[in-house]
Amino acid sequence: MNRSWTSRASLRAPFVAHLLAVALALPVLSQSAPSNTFGPADVFELEYAGDPQISPDGSQVVYVRTFIDIMTDRERRNLWITNYDGSNHRPLLTGQQNFSSPRWSPDGSTLLYVASDENEKQQLFLRWMDTGQTAMLTHLDRGPGGISWSPDGQTISFSMFVPDDPKPFAEMPAKPEGATWAPSPRTYERLFYRSDGAGFLPLGYSQIFVLPVQGGTPRQLTSGPYNHGGTPEWTPDSQHLLISATRRDDWEYVNDSEIYEVALASGAIRQLTDRRGPDGGATVSPDGRSIAYLGYDDRFLGYQVTKLYVMNRDGSDPRMIADDLDRSIGNLNWASDGRGLFFQYDTEGNTRLAHVDLQGTVTDLASDVGGLSLGRPYGGGTYTLAGNDRFAFTHGTPDHPADLAVGSRGSEAQRLTWLNEDLFGHKPLGEVEEVWYESSHDGLRIQGWIVKPPNFDASRKYPLILEIHGGPFSNYGDRFSAEIQLYASAGYVVLYTNPRGSTSYGEDFGNEIHHAYPGNDFHDLMSGVDEVIGRGYIDENQLYVTGGSGGGVLTAWIVSHTDRFAAAASQKPVINWYSWVLTADMGGTGGMNYWFPDAPWNELEHYMERSPIHHVANVKTPTMLITGEVDWRTPMSESEQFYQALKVLKVPAALVRIPEASHGIAARPSHMLAKVQHILAWFQRYRTEGTTTQ
Repeated sequence: MNRSWTSRASLRAPFVAHLLAVALALPVLSQSAPSNTFGPADVFELEYAGDPQISPDGSQVVYVRTFIDIMTDRERRNLWITNYDGSNHRPLLTGQQNFSSPRWSPDGSTLLYVASDENEKQQLFLRWMDTGQTAMLTHLDRGPGGISWSPDGQTISFSMFVPDDPKPFAEMPAKPEGATWAPSPRTYERLFYRSDGAGFLPLGYSQIFVLPVQGGTPRQLTSGPYNHGGTPEWTPDSQHLLISATRRDDWEYVNDSEIYEVALASGAIRQLTDRRGPDGGATVSPDGRSIAYLGYDDRFLGYQVTKLYVMNRDGSDPRMIADDLDRSIGNLNWASDGRGLFFQYDTEGNTRLAHVDLQGTVTDLASDVGGLSLGRPYGGGTYTLAGNDRFAFTHGTPDHPADLAVGSRGSEAQRLTWLNEDLFGHKPLGEVEEVWYESSHDGLRIQGWIVKPPNFDASRKYPLILEIHGGPFSNYGDRFSAEIQLYASAGYVVLYTNPRGSTSYGEDFGNEIHHAYPGNDFHDLMSGVDEVIGRGYIDENQLYVTGGSGGGVLTAWIVSHTDRFAAAASQKPVINWYSWVLTADMGGTGGMNYWFPDAPWNELEHYMERSPIHHVANVKTPTMLITGEVDWRTPMSESEQFYQALKVLKVPAALVRIPEASHGIAARPSHMLAKVQHILAWFQRYRTEGTTTQ
């Protein structure tokens, strides 16, 4: 898709002074001569645009501008605003607070947002756009989520966790005054008692609340032992909310949410959908007669494409729209004329914004909707829609994280910001080249990307890093990746691919690994390595492999099935599927029901054959294991099993434990850098004499 991007120079002037002020406030990382390529310290200079909210009349966009505070090792978020044409780009809310979740009122006169109060608790605030006055609307003990306005602008809905107050499991004798006893035991009786990133879960449920726009005490609209999360969708008359929930006693054991209508006045709940499978993402047509929603009939496959449906307002006559589109659909919004919908989807490693009419004709409107994943080149982008069908979206490509862009049906999208030009304007990145090749297993076409070091010289021989994505049902693409660019800056050619099982190529491609993972994806990856070697600039004795989560699984699988790599770094892997399904936060039902034919005690041979630990005696490759110490998605015990086995077998091995890190190791910038630097140091240890990186 051709684009005509707005001139950069015309947009920079309004905020150069602000950028200079920020730059002067930053500490100096090093007094040594600056590098002319992207380096570890530069990660702290990255910025990106997120959560773009276009005004109801399409004239302005408010977005979250995220930068990294090097002193606290945390991301910080401000709100910025710009006109639709890119003019008058300026900060809206900045300071010591983090600002998030901006939401325009239906008439565009006020802006709702979330920020912390003096007690560091997240609250809802309202800003009058004409005067800049603000008011704190809530005094909540827990942060709100899923915020939305009623169409009449009088009520705000949101979701919030409501704790239970359970009785003690066992009665203890009274503790004498002043006595010091051991901490009390914690007792759990639920299947899901801990979650990666959140830790051990308190008892309670997510419920829906409503609040008058004038503020006051929120009213709890839903109740019961069920989670009602997500963003409620209002009906045009402002009298009902549509929510998605699993309101059944066995909710922990099933993937079976339904869409419900909740009456604002009484809280009465009416079920609108009824099938085995997840239904959600509901949105009501402008005339109030139809509901579009997302879901699928659950067939217990590892990968199932999310489809678009439309039903009558009362839940009758559900019908699939665009059933020929073999891609998962997300983020639905009705067009202003009610004759179609806007949505986003991934295809061949790229996220697109599209329109579909009610006859199922799909028209692409913009590509490169992404840039929100700084570390690795995953998908992650979003858009919002104005009342006149103008849209704003996050735009990301391999040479920059998310910037702000806008567009409309019938016109080319326009990029409005260049948030990292101050960094990348003088520090070249590694060139990213798309490649397609055939798998040696069966000739299946596989897509990948080759990243070359800055100042690449095709006459030289370079070491190669194969970097593998996780999931396994996810995708890499032509997107920015700080980690891969750091590998390239260190002098490596990097290959990353979407082997069978990856999303964005259709349901059949994804299910090539159904009940067979790891498996033939190994051949897809090795064929990719052969493809790059065939180009003549790779030192075949200097091959390295790494990957995280599902990529960590495949890294461990690769070194137990070939010794062609000089060294490996398996990040947060699953090593033993039997132990994983009984210790991971998603293993008990998600892994057991969808990734395997049955429970491990009924399918021991199947679990063991797919487990790298079962093949560990074949490993000769020096292997590093890297995992966060509070990772509950692929617990540390998985890495420890492989590490201990390798040490017993006297294979060179290292175990890197990242303190306070969950499965998303790179959630803190320094953790991302620690991971990359440890991997590079490990690979350098096994470099051959006479071959050097840049």
